[in-house]
Amino acid sequence: MRESIIRFRPSTVIAAAVLVSALAPLSAQTKKAPAGPLPSIVVLATGGTIAGAAASDVQAAYTSGQVGVQQLLAAVPQTATVAKLRGEQISNIGSQDMNDEVWLKLAKRINELGAMPDVNGIVITHGTDTIEETAFFLNLVVKTRKPVVMTAAMRPSTALSADGPLNFYNAVAVAANPDSAGRGVLVVVNDWIHGAAALTKTSTTAVQTFMSPLNGLIGTVAYGELEYFRRPVGRHTTESEFSLDGVAALPRVDIIMAYENMDGALIDAAVAAGAKGVVIAGVGNGNLTGPALKALAKHAKNGIACVRASRVVTGRVGRNVEVDDDKEGLIASIDLNPQKARVLLRLALLKTPTSGDLQRMFADY
Repeated sequence: MRESIIRFRPSTVIAAAVLVSALAPLSAQTKKAPAGPLPSIVVLATGGTIAGAAASDVQAAYTSGQVGVQQLLAAVPQTATVAKLRGEQISNIGSQDMNDEVWLKLAKRINELGAMPDVNGIVITHGTDTIEETAFFLNLVVKTRKPVVMTAAMRPSTALSADGPLNFYNAVAVAANPDSAGRGVLVVVNDWIHGAAALTKTSTTAVQTFMSPLNGLIGTVAYGELEYFRRPVGRHTTESEFSLDGVAALPRVDIIMAYENMDGALIDAAVAAGAKGVVIAGVGNGNLTGPALKALAKHAKNGIACVRASRVVTGRVGRNVEVDDDKEGLIASIDLNPQKARVLLRLALLKTPTSGDLQRMFADY
């Protein structure tokens, strides 16, 4: 084992070693390097379970962000057959701790790399808890047609049958494929290729946790072999109207879940805490109780952007279906779940939009 790895804590050494052994079956599957120069891919690591470690290979508890990007690259040498890699550590946190500072840093770096002629694509390693939010955020603010591919893992690197190594290999293969260009930010997990606007996490523990229940997959990838089915939904990347130029902070937007006997207290509290927008994870088709609706409409009329989404996993929230959005000054989230509706609303509020502008954005993205 190399001295550079030995310097790390024992859990990190174990994680790197297990990553290598987990890839042994994959080595027989990998292809010879194609003729000609390999594409250059930059890996931006943010932490997460894919970089996590546990004391045992058969326990559920683990700590995220224990393996650095250089150890990750060294542990998956099979990627050398499909791309030339170099890595950068953006952060090393569990994605439950993802924050605006990391988002802004990550988006800025992707835009810088996208403008470099010697960079062909970008892979981002991330935790599963908030990957759909980060992916959608980047989908709206990244300004490159080059492939931007995110990947993650449900099991830490030390786990028996860890899923991270093959997810990483497949993500590199997707980023290295010219056909991935112009498809917006993609998420590659468990052999599936998702569009950023469509995927959501559906299980707390299952490896096949990510689904695109409303719009379906973008494609599949098996041991680096890609098949695309369709283009992603919604405007994205170079077609997006959003920009982070000159942006140092994002406006506060809170999500509040609707429930039986709900009053307006939490809505009032969010606005009092400084929220410029509120997203309701409503029941059914974005519904909420009469008292809560009255509170929401009051704040909407006072300039707070108020969006009706749904706590239900699939289905659209239609405008003026069961709530008179026109009368109350509310926005229907259309295809976006509450967490993605919050991401879009935060960016939209940078532009001082009207209610009509906001509803158009939710239809476009």
